[in-house]
Amino acid sequence: MTASLALHDGRAGNARQALALAQALDPGAKEWTLEPQSPWRRFAPLLLPGATRAFGSAFTAYLRLPPPLVIGCGRQAALATRLLRQRGSLAVQVLDPRIDARHWDAVVVPEHDALRGSNVITTLGSLHPVDDDFLLRAIAGFPELALLPTPHTVLLVGGPSRHAPLEDAAFAALLAQLSAHAKAEGGSFSAIASRRTPPAWRQAITALPTELPGLRWCDSSDGANPYAGLLASADRLICTPDSVNMLSEAAATHAPVFVWSADSVHGRPRTFIDTLLERGRIHPLDDTLAPFSAPPLRETMRVAELLRTRLQLP
Repeated sequence: MTASLALHDGRAGNARQALALAQALDPGAKEWTLEPQSPWRRFAPLLLPGATRAFGSAFTAYLRLPPPLVIGCGRQAALATRLLRQRGSLAVQVLDPRIDARHWDAVVVPEHDALRGSNVITTLGSLHPVDDDFLLRAIAGFPELALLPTPHTVLLVGGPSRHAPLEDAAFAALLAQLSAHAKAEGGSFSAIASRRTPPAWRQAITALPTELPGLRWCDSSDGANPYAGLLASADRLICTPDSVNMLSEAAATHAPVFVWSADSVHGRPRTFIDTLLERGRIHPLDDTLAPFSAPPLRETMRVAELLRTRLQLP
């Protein structure tokens, strides 16, 4: 049988969600990065005249021989999955396509979105590949992290956003707080930046005391991205509050998760954070960083099982 297809626009969050769900349903699923063209790019996922040409000649091969299942994430992918559904594919769209959900066989959206319907599945947070197999592979891929003194505190760093107006001085104070805590307990402290991390924050991470054990990663000049290994090796995780994706992946581990500066967040990310706090899966950052237990939050497999039943997938 032809492999399933994960479609996205190349944005990291969209790519990760589409591929994670596709591979949960079909381990042999393939990935395609869309290159939308005007004018269809602007109006996706509306079906304007000539929409079959929206993604170039290479994509038309899929229209001629559509895969059995397509999973898209993001507005551009929503147009591609609509087109393939017209040709016979089962089509699942991740994130609100901003038009009627009936154009897909299933639509998967976070709980904090308003979209509801008979073919809509809601999730607590975002989809991702983090499960026990992922964590075991990550530990094997970064064995040096197991040699760090425990407890190992890991800070996952995003950056200021329109929903989280975080300040440089406050971030510097956070680094000082976590460094002092790790030093006092004889542990280690690692920090990893992301694409959203501003230069001032990267510089502050780089300036952490070299005598304090831990890994500091800001970009590829620091070597291979150790994000997966840090998720797997952390005795506790601290997250900046700006990214639903990052918090979702942290909450999928077995480590206690603390969120920094949650009160500064508003909008839909705040709704997600409040739900995790109410369920006890994450705690607000405090001075004690006392351990707590909570079951890993793993929505990808739950959604995959629902889709298997609803769409009668093998």
